[in-house]
Amino acid sequence: MAGVGLDQPFFDDKNRAFWILQSAGWTGYFILRSLSGFSNSMGLVWLVHTALLTATGYSLTLLMASLFRRLIAMKPIWTLVLSLAVVVLAATAFSIIETWSVATFLKPNLELGPRTYLSAILLDFALLAAWAALYYGINYFLLLESEIKQRERLESQASTAQLAMLRYQLNPHFLFNTLNSISTLVLLKQTERANAMLARLSSFLRYTLANEPTAKVTLAQEVETLKLYLEIEKMRFEDRLRPHFKIEPETIGARLPSLLLQPLIENAIKYAVTPSEDGADIWINATRQGQGVRIEVADNGSAEGADLSASPSTGVGLANIRDRLTQAYGPAHGFATQENDKGGFSVIVEIPYETGDKDT
Repeated sequence: MAGVGLDQPFFDDKNRAFWILQSAGWTGYFILRSLSGFSNSMGLVWLVHTALLTATGYSLTLLMASLFRRLIAMKPIWTLVLSLAVVVLAATAFSIIETWSVATFLKPNLELGPRTYLSAILLDFALLAAWAALYYGINYFLLLESEIKQRERLESQASTAQLAMLRYQLNPHFLFNTLNSISTLVLLKQTERANAMLARLSSFLRYTLANEPTAKVTLAQEVETLKLYLEIEKMRFEDRLRPHFKIEPETIGARLPSLLLQPLIENAIKYAVTPSEDGADIWINATRQGQGVRIEVADNGSAEGADLSASPSTGVGLANIRDRLTQAYGPAHGFATQENDKGGFSVIVEIPYETGDKDT
């Protein structure tokens, strides 16, 4: 099939498709008219007459196609009017040639006059109008298909840009606080702690830059990144920050947008750990539920996190997470916030279970 060009869409090469359809159409016209003549005992001379008409129609439609390629770019009203005029002129020429052929090959005694030359114009007009309608129908379909593909590309690019924008909206407070803590450690001449904190910050930022903003990572990779982030924060808060991970083995291969959970941890630190002298516990739980994965980030703070989505100071916040989930999964996800039985705040994310190769 590849040898005859059927390994690609038929209209990928529009020029080739035109010649194939043009030749096939007029070949069919020649065969049908020939069979019609033979069925009426017209003799072999009918083939000469039919061949002449076929060549005439083939040539006229080539000229029409050349004109239509220019007319199709005009305003619809001008395309319609001028195309109709072209079809009328072509049908007139076709009728004159057909009448001359009849008088020459089939009816030598036929008296020729203006009315005689136009005797076949209605049938010829119908034939050429049908050809023109098919020509415009195919080309408008191809134009529509091209517009749809272009719109899909633009929508895809817009979606990718939005995902990238959302992904890059990391809270600048985190970076500011971390650098401020490093500066303080340097002033206190605690160089080992400062170097350790700087190394962890460097690793975390390297991860954020190395991964494509629209890419998905495994839950195992996301958890490792969260642990790296928490190690940085734990150097600031020490024992006041108490993270707990409970990740079921069945979920570690699930894929999700990179750094999806980091803003949730950051908000939990801001609203649960920072205000309390005793700090707070933060739980990150992931469980497999049917064809999906349920991820919960919970704390035992004061449940003030319920205001995150409305607060402009939370950086990406809950609104950003909702947008990223919508972009990544459409309606096939769940997102909920609630006060939990520990007296704190919980964010629950439910996503389809996807792996790198296929969904399961």
